[in-house]
Amino acid sequence: MAGQYFGTDGIRGRANKFPMTAEVAMRVGMAAGLSFQRGNHRHRVVLGKDTRLSGYMIENAMVSGLCAAGMDVFLLGPIPTPAVAMLVRSLRADIGVMISASHNPYYDNGIKLFGPDGYKLSDEIEERIESMLDKDIELALADSDGLGRAKRVDGVHDRYIEFAKRTLPRSMSLSGLRIVVDCANGASYKVAPEALWELGAEVVAINVEPNGFNINKECGSTHPAGLQKKVHEVRADIGIALDGDADRVVIVDENGAIVDGDQIMALIAESWHQSGRLAGGGVVSTVMSNLGLERFLGDMKLQLHRTKVGDRYVVEHMRAHGLNVGGEQSGHIVLSDFSTTGDGLVSALQVLACIKRQNRPVSELSKKFEPVPQLLKNVRISGGKPLEEAPVKAAIEEGRNRLGKSGRLVIRPSGTEPLIRVMAEGDDPQLVETVVNDIVGIISETRSAA
Repeated sequence: MAGQYFGTDGIRGRANKFPMTAEVAMRVGMAAGLSFQRGNHRHRVVLGKDTRLSGYMIENAMVSGLCAAGMDVFLLGPIPTPAVAMLVRSLRADIGVMISASHNPYYDNGIKLFGPDGYKLSDEIEERIESMLDKDIELALADSDGLGRAKRVDGVHDRYIEFAKRTLPRSMSLSGLRIVVDCANGASYKVAPEALWELGAEVVAINVEPNGFNINKECGSTHPAGLQKKVHEVRADIGIALDGDADRVVIVDENGAIVDGDQIMALIAESWHQSGRLAGGGVVSTVMSNLGLERFLGDMKLQLHRTKVGDRYVVEHMRAHGLNVGGEQSGHIVLSDFSTTGDGLVSALQVLACIKRQNRPVSELSKKFEPVPQLLKNVRISGGKPLEEAPVKAAIEEGRNRLGKSGRLVIRPSGTEPLIRVMAEGDDPQLVETVVNDIVGIISETRSAA
């Protein structure tokens, strides 16, 4: 769903511009608060954020809206998105809120909502909340004696650290491993280095000095060059790059090579399959995952289930079909034995567990398959619907025919940015590049003409 407010991952946009204004945030708080009231108990919300400057504005606006709806708000401060999903269940809250634009630059922000079960909201619930935003919602708000309260909650970092540590066997220690962790100047800047240190690792933490403006800035999972350099500099065994809200992870091996989400899923799926832990006979990923992952799983008689882009859709498919490993090439890894959403730290710990069990370097463990040549290019748009234009449709159809059965073509509008994403893959890299460039060119021409 992509409505006026909600996109593929909650509400997201440039801070202080529609829809990421204080007024919209307050009304979302009102609508969400009213939507999740059940029974006569005191209703509560857990509310976390990342380290963006605009987090203060959005947080206070949402608190106003939630309290106006009669919800008590537990303020968690800067904390990873998966910690909010965990704490909404642990603290028996009725709803969880994460204020974050994930991997986007500091000037964007977003609102992610979780139900009392810790899962992101379905399209249907988001549609219900969205339908309330432009109505006279004030008529349904709490009476003066039923307003909510807001308070800071202490100890939430410790709760999440203990949760993350418990995803490993009690007897497992990370001693002997030198780990560089890049926290993207984001929500994990305290918890990730501390959790790794408590598990026994030698930890070198970088990008752990957020200032409101530097989140994801040339660091983290979307910009791993600094991590690659640091791994080489300190001769680390592994590098771990999280994004701004720590629901994504990218690994860097001891040689500085990047290990993406597809390879991470392959490693974990193989390990869990061998130990009998893998459920459902396969893995869930999106249309963006490499064909090489599908072939690798097929060799083990496992199936790759594909969904549309968005970890929420991956999770929905996992729940519906009884699978416990899923994710995205970008590094959203969902391990439903532990979490209800992507968790970069927990996923990294599973990779570290494989290293300790097999006593082999990351470079040997993580190269599970040779990726099929794949190329992704983005075309920035300012409006309109270029994918509905006849020349673009014709170019896409021609591209599919040229790739044939040995390749794939995926064209989609981004749910979080004003972009059209054009991705092709196939065994012939030159053909893949030609197909992508031709389609990008047509979209650009159509955009310019508009």
